[in-house]
This record gives sequence, C-alpha cells and structure tokens, in this order.
Amino acid sequence: MKILYTAKATASGSGRDGKVRSSDGMIDTAVATPVEMGGAGGHTNPEQLFAAGYATCFHNALRLVARRAKANVDGSEVTAEVGIGSAGAGAFDLTVNLRVHLVGVDGEQAEQLVAAAHQVCPYSRATRGNIAITVEIA
Repeated sequence: MKILYTAKATASGSGRDGKVRSSDGMIDTAVATPVEMGGAGGHTNPEQLFAAGYATCFHNALRLVARRAKANVDGSEVTAEVGIGSAGAGAFDLTVNLRVHLVGVDGEQAEQLVAAAHQVCPYSRATRGNIAITVEIA
C-alpha cells in the first residue's frame, strides 16, 4: 500500500484524564473520562474523537460512491455513535452505529450507496469483523 498521509497524535497525562495533541497542533486539547463512566467529563474523549473521524470518513466514502453512480447526495449527513462497554476480564469493546441521512434518494438507491460506502470507507474496512457495526438509513 502506498501511504498518502500519516496522522500522528500523542497522549500524555493520566490516559483518559490527560491531554492529546496532533503533530501539527490542529488538535491540542484536554481529554476526560465521561461522566457516564465515572469521570468528571467536561472535555472530549477518545470515543468522541473516533466518532468524528468515522462519520467524516464514511460521509466522504458515501460522496465518492455517489459521484461514481452519478447520484446526488447533496444535503446528506452521517452520524456515528460510538459506544464503549465492558467485555469482561478487564477488557473493553466498542460498538458503532452509523446513521446516514439522505435527501431525495429513493430507498433502493440509498441502500446501494450506503452498502457501497461501507465497502470503501477505510474506517469500515479496518473495523470489519472487529467490532459490532450497524448502519441505518434515516
């Protein structure tokens, strides 16, 4: 594989209650354990950052496959919900629900475009078979 871009970020401090910074400084923020997991909250967390990346990547893949199919997906949105929970024995697992909102695209074509995007998106490819992912069309 020819690498086109490499992102680099460094976490410091106390893990989930620390800081994360990208090598270019575009991300430079505190992170905190969510209240729901017994933390103080008030800052972003790894699941939010993963959700943001996955939603953006999947939306780009959707636009790519739509362009190839000569379909108009203007006004579309992708929401990624990333859940984290105990997998037992001190381990944790993630889940992802992708909610795709399409305007003016009929049901069958919407299903085809979303299925194709799920095959193309690097986040979907990297996580396939590793975590539970659901995709729904809203």
